[in-house]
Amino acid sequence: MAAQTYIAISELHPNFSHPKLAGVVIGKSDIKSFPDRKNIGEDRYTFGFTVKDSPDFFINVTAWGHDAYIIGLSNSFNVGDCVTIENPLVTNKDPEKGDRFCPTTPSLYRLLVTEAHSQVRLCADIDTINRLLPLIHFPVKDPGDFYSLGDIVANGKKLDGTVINILAAVKSMGELKQFTTSDGRKGQRLEVKLFDDSVSSFPLICWDREAIQLIQTLIPKETVLFIAEAKISFDSFRNGMTATVSSKTIITVNPDTREASLLFSYAKEMSESGALDQDDKPEDVPVESITDVYTVHQLKQKAHETQEAFFGITYSFISKLDLDSSVSKVVKTRCTKCKFQVTQDAQSCTNQLCPGRDQVFSASTGFDLLVDLSDHTGTLQVCTIRSPVAEKTLSCTTEEFIRLTDDERTAMKWKFLLERCKIYVKILPFSRLKSGIRGVVLACSLADPGEVKQHMSALIQQL
Repeated sequence: MAAQTYIAISELHPNFSHPKLAGVVIGKSDIKSFPDRKNIGEDRYTFGFTVKDSPDFFINVTAWGHDAYIIGLSNSFNVGDCVTIENPLVTNKDPEKGDRFCPTTPSLYRLLVTEAHSQVRLCADIDTINRLLPLIHFPVKDPGDFYSLGDIVANGKKLDGTVINILAAVKSMGELKQFTTSDGRKGQRLEVKLFDDSVSSFPLICWDREAIQLIQTLIPKETVLFIAEAKISFDSFRNGMTATVSSKTIITVNPDTREASLLFSYAKEMSESGALDQDDKPEDVPVESITDVYTVHQLKQKAHETQEAFFGITYSFISKLDLDSSVSKVVKTRCTKCKFQVTQDAQSCTNQLCPGRDQVFSASTGFDLLVDLSDHTGTLQVCTIRSPVAEKTLSCTTEEFIRLTDDERTAMKWKFLLERCKIYVKILPFSRLKSGIRGVVLACSLADPGEVKQHMSALIQQL
């Protein structure tokens, strides 16, 4: 079917008979039911969605009907799908009623879809789909009209109850919490942590199943969101601000804007440097308070079960330790403000989103090693060990290390390689690695044989 047979959203008018339009779904609400005033004892079901057919135009659609029709229609498409809508009723918006709870649109109208008169189908025309799909990455608001997370924190309670736009990256995904209300209705809640160059962790809360479904597909530390019309509240329990996805909110994933592109680069560098891991929950605890002992297999198993950071001790061998590779791979210089990697003689930070760009530049040089930890149950690959932990472990400063000969570095490597060590680790979920997890070494020393024997026999008894 040719694309030109569709009416543009910008041209819709109530006088049109049998209008037909195509658009990409940019937002969708959960199904709700209401008592039917015409048929006492029965319920009417409804849900809404928002479609876009050009960079500037989008419109809200409301579907009404009995439960089987509405549930079937809602299940037939998701946010990001292209749909055709035939014979909807084009009606004026009513800002006092339903439109108060829908996304704000540039159209004067809204569309009503009913089983008897209308049809909503997935679009099958490839040319139309190719034209519409890129629109999913165009924010529905001016791409420069947003608050940074730092702005929200700085304004604090002044923003309580307001609706604003936010540009931020996804840091981590909480667990989906299911609950039942006092009147027997089932609900769900998902909390996501956002970050940008000004704030390392900020909560976004989702209650709607549709919003949660969208959010759960996102890859933490690799996704930027433009969140239009998010509700901001002061949370007295946390003593801080939170953002909530409401029925008015439209989330644009990885927006095609300059501001989002800069933030994406920043997020990628932060992720690769491990800087974000340093303040992931739970907060780092004193090493001496870590007492739980794990095999490598148990560490992996627990990481996949919890999806949250945790701490432990493992009596493992360091099976990979590239101390004798080039110095630039072992010792790295990073901006102290944003942890961005810079050259050793850098005079300024090259990260365009560095929060310290207007301040005097400072950088620190330290060990930045990747090691593998192995025991009889398996290997935990690509664990990071950085200064000052690495300096203490190796009994060597970076300055001393740089002056060592190749032979001396190799000798240092073999002091640890394939020796049983007592290693304190922090384990984090990490989507960029094939294993899905990442280890950070908090302390490492050659293990006492008696201690190893004691713990190994205890672990074997557990199996």
